[in-house]
Amino acid sequence: MSLHFLSSITGSFSQGAAENPTVAMIEDAYKDLGINWRYVNCEVSPSNLSNAVKGAKAMNWKGFNCSVPHKVAIIEHLDGLGDSAKLIGAVNTVVERNGLYIGENTDGKGFLTGLTDILDIKGKRVLILGAGGAARAISVELALAGVESIGIVNRNVDRGRDLVSLLNQNTSAKAYFIQWDHTVAVEQNIDILVNSTTIGLYPRTDQHVNINLSLVGSHTVVADVIPNPPETNLLKAAKEKGCQTINGLEMLVNQGRLGIRYWTGLEANTDVMKACLNTIFA
Repeated sequence: MSLHFLSSITGSFSQGAAENPTVAMIEDAYKDLGINWRYVNCEVSPSNLSNAVKGAKAMNWKGFNCSVPHKVAIIEHLDGLGDSAKLIGAVNTVVERNGLYIGENTDGKGFLTGLTDILDIKGKRVLILGAGGAARAISVELALAGVESIGIVNRNVDRGRDLVSLLNQNTSAKAYFIQWDHTVAVEQNIDILVNSTTIGLYPRTDQHVNINLSLVGSHTVVADVIPNPPETNLLKAAKEKGCQTINGLEMLVNQGRLGIRYWTGLEANTDVMKACLNTIFA
């Protein structure tokens, strides 16, 4: 009888790791695939990020996710970047290839899958709250998929304008910047509103994004990347306006599927992952 007790390891590096349900979802997907793989959720501070990457490589991890606040900072600790991560300037999925750690990005692709299931996005007008790693990924993928315009709303002027320049120089979408130093009104012509910030993330679930939705109509799709809680204050307010909404769990499932494909070469069952998350947040 052949015995094998060495699992292939993947995981996640973030700060605020305890609130991330990805570990449960991916472990269920691995079990469903019948493979001896594990996913380890790790609390990693910015000062320990370099050591965490070295440790993962020393222990022969097959790859890992990185979340807030590491999506941009992780780049200097990797051996290279895939094409999408290079353009986006942020990484959320690291893949081991021939002993090298290569950064990829599934944030935007995961978001896009959920959005295109309910809307033809070509020619649409988008407003994105935030300009961090998730915003960069989502805006790039939306631009490449054919949206007409993208407004970036952000407190930090340099970061916001940097993302606008990236979009205008590398895609056909018209990008513009709005400084978030006031209550931003979401104009009636906005087709897609995306919160890519952590405002409202557990345990700060009472937080509200500083925007005015009075002009928004039922034609606007409102999405929030926050998975916990699945229904943020923004999504509640959008539903009251008759908007279609997309919560962060949809994006999380699609990101997970893409990550598992990168690491294992296998297609995970998204129904298994959705069932896991629905149980957690029931």
